[in-house]
Order: sequence, then C-alpha cells, then structure tokens
Amino acid sequence: MSFNKIKSYGKSVVETEISGANKLFKSINTDFVKAVKKLSKIKGKVIITGVGKSGHIASKISSTMSSTGTPSQYCSPTDMSHGDLGIITKRDALIIISNSGKSEEFRSLLEFAKKNKVLVIGITSNAKSSLFKLCNIPLLIPDAKEACSIGLAPTTSTTLSLILGDAICVSLMKVKNFKLTDYKKIHPGGALGINMLQVKDIMHTGKRIPIVSEDASMKSVIVEMTRKSFGHVAVRNKNNRLIGIITDGDLRRQIKKELLDLSVREIMSSKPILSNKDELVTNTLQKMNSNKITCLFVVNNLRDKKPIGIIHIHDCVRYVN
Repeated sequence: MSFNKIKSYGKSVVETEISGANKLFKSINTDFVKAVKKLSKIKGKVIITGVGKSGHIASKISSTMSSTGTPSQYCSPTDMSHGDLGIITKRDALIIISNSGKSEEFRSLLEFAKKNKVLVIGITSNAKSSLFKLCNIPLLIPDAKEACSIGLAPTTSTTLSLILGDAICVSLMKVKNFKLTDYKKIHPGGALGINMLQVKDIMHTGKRIPIVSEDASMKSVIVEMTRKSFGHVAVRNKNNRLIGIITDGDLRRQIKKELLDLSVREIMSSKPILSNKDELVTNTLQKMNSNKITCLFVVNNLRDKKPIGIIHIHDCVRYVN
C-alpha cells in the first residue's frame, strides 16, 4: 500500500471524528448544565463505569476527575453486580457510559441506584435505551459515523464520550473554583509537580531578604548586600512598599570618593522587575533569562509591592533543570 493511501486513511479517520465532535459541540444543552451542577454538590465520590471500550473511557474520565478536585472511582459493572455495589453510598453519584444503553450489566446498577436514591447520569447515543430512560440525567451522544473502516468498532463514539467526560471534569473545576494551588496538592511528584512550582515555594523569606529603608546610609546598603550575598538590596518606604532596588552593578558604577555620601534614592533603580508570589518558577526563570538578571524580589502582589521574598536564578535552575 502506498504512502499517500495510508496518509489519506489516517486523515479520513481524524476528519470523521472531528465531524462527530462538531455534532457534540452543538448538543451541549441544559441536561449537561444540570449534570455539572448536581455533581458539584456531591458530598461523596463519583463512581464511573462502562463495559468494554466504554469501560476504558470511564476509567480515564474517573482519573481526570479525581485529579481535578472531584473524588472519583472507576468500577467494572460486572464487579459491582457481584458484590462491589457496596462501594456506592447515598452521598455518591453514578455515571454510566454505554453507547447502546442496553447492556444487561447495568440493570442491577440502575435498580440499586433507584432504591437507594443515588444520582445516575447516563451517557449514551441511544435515546430509546433503558439507560437513557431510567437514569436521572441523560447525556445524549449525537449520532455520528464510526471512523472504523467497516463502521462497527467503537471509534468516534468512544472519542465523543471521552470529550464529553473532559467537558464535565473541566466544567466542575470552574464551578468548584479549583485552582493551581489545589492541583499542586494532589500532584506533588514528577515533572508535572516541578512545572507547577510557584515562586512562593522556593523563595528566600524573613531575615534572608536584603532590604533597607529609603533613608538608609550607603554604608548600611553595602553591609546588607555583603551580609545577605545576593548582590541585590531592596529599598522600601515607610509604608513597607518596595520603591526600588540597588545591585552590586549600581555600586560599581558609582565607585568614587563620595559614594558613601550619596543617598539611596540617587543610585537605586526605581522601576525594578518584580515577581508575584504565585508566579510559576518556570516563568520566573524565563523572565530572568530574557532580562539578563540574576535575582528578583518577590511581592505579595504587583499592586501593593510589599516585599515578601527574594529568588535567585540558581534557585530556579536547581528545580527546573
């Protein structure tokens, strides 16, 4: 088979699935909104299940949901009908994924959920199925051509289920105001954890910050810079706002007999580049490299400019590299 034919087949699959995704985009409706709102108020966990390929999709959605602030668990419907129904409590919600909506494995789940007043959200492409009719909130996957060459293997349908699951997870993040700091708590390790490091996680604070008042003598500036070993000194006013910085380069440029007679304001840089405490370390390192500087003073926010720390380029490199 030629290179161009194989390439054409590949593009055809992507094109078919994109067409299905466009249909799904148009199908997002009030039922989706209801599902997200209900899930955002669940006090327990969201149990997601499916048979076959849908089971793999359910497992992935469950994993994404757990990592974005909504406790979730995947469980096989077969296992649940053989004793694992015990994992479901009245505080939980159940999401069942089935393209046909007719799988016999779900009958006992639906009966159990109804008896125990457990919220059930059904994801299916069959509006005439028992799953669609018996669940509390049905989410209908639009009728779309499977990308499989014989039109039978779950391809487009599973992709749409996955997209819909991602839409639910991300919408829940927004509704629950799930922030980067929350994400960090459950992703402490690996490259992802490092990429989420914020300046406040590694900055030097307290007595390690080289800082002087605006009316300090040049002698005290030199002593502070030497003692703290950052080659930088922050200058603050009476309201504890950072109004400038002095670097060792500034001192070298002023080497003359009357250096000690100069005021802080005469040699400080009044518009220094600063870092917000919540800024990602990777972004801070990029800022340092692009501006060819080795240190940044950290402020609580860029509006009040109250100094709370200092970060050196070596601190960033130690983690990022």
